[in-house]
Amino acid sequence: MSEESLFEAPPLAEQERMIEAILFASAMPVTVPDLHARLPHGCDAPAALDQLRKRYEGRGVRVVRVGDAWAIRTAPDLAFLMTRETVETRKLSRAAIETLAIVAYHQPVTRAEIEEIRGVSVSKGTVEQLMELDWIKLGRRRETPGRPVTFVVTRAFMDHFGLETPRDLPGLKELRAAGLLDSTPPPDALPDAPEDAQEELFTPPPPDED
Repeated sequence: MSEESLFEAPPLAEQERMIEAILFASAMPVTVPDLHARLPHGCDAPAALDQLRKRYEGRGVRVVRVGDAWAIRTAPDLAFLMTRETVETRKLSRAAIETLAIVAYHQPVTRAEIEEIRGVSVSKGTVEQLMELDWIKLGRRRETPGRPVTFVVTRAFMDHFGLETPRDLPGLKELRAAGLLDSTPPPDALPDAPEDAQEELFTPPPPDED
């Protein structure tokens, strides 16, 4: 065997099998860089993922994109079969639901902006509860006086609600139809997600220079 062949990437079908094994064994979505770090040198993870995704179309589980990562998840129409796996249902308070909705639709958003939209102060417990659920996290600091931190939703939030990007969030009509909004909400309470939401979503906050 020549030295050059030692570094030759395996066939695409074999790359699919490798990625399938990684996604199947991972509890969390896996990014393309993480896949490349595990796969043999020269593998084309995006191409293999595309083929694997097509292979799973119409099956009981699907290969889905979650933000900038990939995972194997149950097909949405079969979710009812998993109901027995639910051990506990944690209900969010109205304050937590409103705060989560504001972060999802306005991200990146500061605590002061959340309070301005809600019209009341945001308790530390509400923010901590959402962060413990891993549904919101700290985003970039604003380049404004005081450099306040911002909040954004997490990949876990999108994975839980079956979203690929924040732009997949339901609109006002859908939320009202589902009974999640009053019939006469504030006109600017839940605008469309900002265009830079996806970019902000997975960007860790820079270290505090203070």
